[in-house]
Formats: sequence, structure tokens, C-alpha cells
Amino acid sequence: MQYDVTVIGSGPGGYVAAIRCAQLGLKTAMIEKYSTFGGTCLNVGCIPSKALLDSSEHYYNASHTFKTHGINLNDLSVDIAQMIKRKNEVVEQTTGGITFLMKKNKITTYQGVGSFVDKNTIKVTKAEGGEETISTKNVIIATGSKPTALPFLPIDKKRIITSTEALNLPEVPKHLIVIGGGVIGLELGSVYARLGAKVTVVEFMDGIIGTMDKTMSKELQKSLAKLGFEFLLSHKVTGAAVEGDKVTVTADSPKGEKVSIEGDYCIVAVGRTAYTEGLGLEKVGIQLEERGKKIPVNDHLETPVKGIYAIGDVVRGAMLAHKAEEEGVFVAETIAGQKPHINYNLIPGVVYTWPEVASVGFTEEQLKEQGRKYKTGSFPFKASGRARASMDIDGLVKVLADAQTDELLGVHMIGPRAADMIAEAVVAMEFRASAEDIGRICHAHPTFTEAFKEAALAATDNRALHI
Repeated sequence: MQYDVTVIGSGPGGYVAAIRCAQLGLKTAMIEKYSTFGGTCLNVGCIPSKALLDSSEHYYNASHTFKTHGINLNDLSVDIAQMIKRKNEVVEQTTGGITFLMKKNKITTYQGVGSFVDKNTIKVTKAEGGEETISTKNVIIATGSKPTALPFLPIDKKRIITSTEALNLPEVPKHLIVIGGGVIGLELGSVYARLGAKVTVVEFMDGIIGTMDKTMSKELQKSLAKLGFEFLLSHKVTGAAVEGDKVTVTADSPKGEKVSIEGDYCIVAVGRTAYTEGLGLEKVGIQLEERGKKIPVNDHLETPVKGIYAIGDVVRGAMLAHKAEEEGVFVAETIAGQKPHINYNLIPGVVYTWPEVASVGFTEEQLKEQGRKYKTGSFPFKASGRARASMDIDGLVKVLADAQTDELLGVHMIGPRAADMIAEAVVAMEFRASAEDIGRICHAHPTFTEAFKEAALAATDNRALHI
């Protein structure tokens, strides 16, 4: 078979790239090594974790806040098997939707491992045995990432686990140890903390969610502490051992003292590593960069080999599903001869804990490092009528604006529905809006988004109205 474009990998970047290529009239093929489409995000990442986060949030509210709302319940309990069953149904429906989209857009799909024979020939090695080759003018590598392992800490997938196994635990842990204070660890820790587990986070850095604004880090740590989280910051993990149904994690404290933490499960969540094994990159002369982990690309996301592109987690930048999607569209339109654009500074980041954390643009720490003059304004949700009505008063919105021009430089939110609210900030910043612009836009009352307006007013000559 001869194709205009062949996409290797069916995650958010891959399947979106394939759809956009097909929309542009390019004969498109997509290769996926697993039995379902969607990659990590749809199968063992974004979608299933959000399903469990929603289920656990319902339980937590029922057990902690319903009585205040005047709702009395008796004999409340967790059915973890049903919770996971519902999660699996959500995943099945979502991945099935991708299968439908492939057929709708007349994209030919292959199941197996795709690897290069040469720059225009791809071999598909099938899981059940056998192989076939296809010819293609262009290739888009979208093979995603896998959980990063620590060489001194063996993962047995039973007691010492990754985020994948954490989605299918047979019970609610009594004490869950999370190695890594990043997005994945905190989200999965939240699931089980809400269901009654004690959660201890062991983090090498001096704060959690280290890539985000430090105000968000401090606020989230305070909120998670209310859930029962314990944080061991600036601790270096040195090992872990399993004995029966117990896990013991050892670490060095900031003072150099030996620390031992005992739990029944341990999630290793220290990041993700680009997945490039088995692609046969050496056959087309592509050498990995960034300590042998990332595929090098130019500003058009094309590798050093003409006609071979790479997107998503296998290239530089944040490992985010929506970043991969934008890159998938970008490459498809580039191949079709268009002139697409991505502003990498305006790709939002989100942590789906509760309260949620969302961020776009520069952090305050980055602006200080740049030596850029800026002004800041913030507004706490405890001063929001809508937040008080829903009992979601933790958190704040923080706005950073240029000291001279008032242009928005960064917006950082921790609070209810921040994941959805950040979109307004992204749109505003794409159009280079000022803080005053946001302050002069009418926001419906009572809504959570009024906090963004008030924070913008606070950054504009300290004009916040409700604090």
C-alpha cells in the first residue's frame, strides 16, 4: 500500500494528526501496537484517572460535606470494584470513539509494531505473528511515553507500582506512599486519600508541582494536607523493599538522616520517558538527543530526515495530551503546504486535584529570572459568593501583567473548576489582552470566573472590588 502519510502511534497526538491529514485529502494510515486506540491518555492516563477522580470526589463529598448541605446518608461505603468497572466502561466508550473516527475519516489502521525499513517504508510486526510493509511519502512519529523507572527501585506491579497499576488496585490502601510530588502522583494520591487512605508523598525538590508557580505549589500543599496528605519534601529516595503485604521506602532527609516509611502500596511517579524503542530510528539515521531520550526536530517538527516528523512526548516540551494534539494538527497542515502556528508559551497546564490547579504563561519565578518588570494581582476564592455557596473556598487566582503595557504575562489558578476557567486566560493571552481588558469584561454573577476578573482588577492599580 502507498500512503501520503503514515502515523505511528494512536494517542491524542497520533490520532488527531491522522484525522487532520485525512481532512486535508491526504491518504492516511495509522499504526498502533495495542488492541485499542488512544495511547496512554485514553487507556491508562488522562481519561481513566479522571473517571476515578470524579468517583472519589463524589464519595468524599457524600461523607464530608453532604450533612452540611442538609443531606443525611447512612451506611456509606466504597465499592472499589464497581468504581473501577465504571472507569473501564468510560475508557471503552472513549477508545471506541476513536475507532469510529478512523472509519469516518477513511483512515487505514494497522495493529502491530511500526518500524522503519527506510524513510519511505514501514514494517508492521503483528502481535499474533507475521509482518507486512507499507510505502509512505511522510511519517509522523507519535509513540508517546512510558512511566520513568528508578534503576535502584524495582517495580513488581503488585506493591511497588506505576500509575498504570494504580488505576486497578483491588482495595483502598491503608497507607499509600507516593514517590514524586508531580501531577500524576498527586492526582492518584487524591483518589485514594478521598477514599480513606493515608497518603505520604516523598519528593526530592523543596515543593510539589515544581514546574508551576510557587504560589500554586504552596496553596495546593495546604489543601491536600486537609485531605490527610503527609509531605516529605527535599527527601532523596534510596530504595524500597516488599515483605508480604508491606512496602518499606527508605530515603535521606534534608539533614542527611535515614528515613523509613512503611505502607501497603507505593506508586513510583517520578515522571515519564519518551517511548522510542523498536522504531528502528538507526535505519534512517535519526539519533536521539536530551541524553538519548528525545527525537530531534526543527521548528516544523521535522526530524533531520526529510519527510519524517515527530510530535508529542517523544519531542521537546511539556508531556501533555493537548500539546500533542496541537502538534498533530500543526504537522498535518505543514505537510499539506499550509503555514500553521503554535505558541508554546500559551499551552495551559492543569492538575486535576481538588481544588484544581491551572496555569498558562510565565510564572512569577520565570519573570524574576528574566529581569522583567511586572505587577501582580490576586483574589481568593473565600471572597467569592459562588465558591462559598458550593463550599469550595480554598485557593486563589493570580494574575501577572507587564508593568508598563499591562499585557497579561501569566495567569495561575487554584480553585474550583480551574481546569475549565483557564481557557478564558488562554484566549485573552492569544489576543494579547491586558489585565484591564479582563477587568472591564462583564462576568456573570455568581460564577467562579469572577475571581479572574477580580484578580485582573487587583493587578490594575489595586482595583479589586470585593476584597
